[in-house]
Amino acid sequence: MVQAVHRAIHVLRELATATPRLGVTELADRIGVAKPTVHALLRTLESEGMVVQDRETGKYRLGPGLVTLGNAYLDSHELRTRAVTWADLLANQAGAAVWVGILTGSQVLVIHHAFRPGGSVQVLETGASLPWNACAIGKAIAAFLPAERRGELLAGELARVTGASIDDPGWLATQLDRARETGYALEEGELTLGDGGIAAPVFDRSGEVVGGLGLVGPVERILAETARQECAIAVREVARSLSRDLGAPRNAGLRAAG
Repeated sequence: MVQAVHRAIHVLRELATATPRLGVTELADRIGVAKPTVHALLRTLESEGMVVQDRETGKYRLGPGLVTLGNAYLDSHELRTRAVTWADLLANQAGAAVWVGILTGSQVLVIHHAFRPGGSVQVLETGASLPWNACAIGKAIAAFLPAERRGELLAGELARVTGASIDDPGWLATQLDRARETGYALEEGELTLGDGGIAAPVFDRSGEVVGGLGLVGPVERILAETARQECAIAVREVARSLSRDLGAPRNAGLRAAG
């Protein structure tokens, strides 16, 4: 491990969680290194556009260079590239927003967001990082992971985003078992009160789960008794089509050991 690179990444991560900016002393305290070292790291990162300094306060925040890197990552991600058409198809079919996400650590990174049809004002969620246990996509992915990895997630920190968020490992394990049986996972008010989600796993040519695709919207629209089954079937079928587009074998999902 190259220490300087590790420290620079640590600085960027601290700035990503800071509100709204951090100074040299604050960063030095957070990452446990001397102020001159942090100052040198910040100057280097600033020269590359990775951080910018507020001229009035002298504090630092993330810079525009990271947007370029993030966009390049998304543009080169095979799942996102192939998911765009399928996500748009599902959004139009169900009349709801569609997210496509991948698991990074214990978070789900939204790599594509197809807006709900209708032209109403909506917030683009691409790039959002969500606790795996509080969203349907995270549950759909976790349900089809190898047993050891699934166990690590259940044994780790389980975030409570709303009062409905589930932080009981046993309850979550039951939900994951159910998702393996049905091919899709549900979330009701666990990420945003009043909203829910239905998501299914997506597999690649190796047969391993690489992400998830799901509907997101008002509970009464997608989780009501009259709509839930229809939406769930649509999500599962589109996810299967996307998996086939990625070269997944027909028995994908059966390989993930329970």
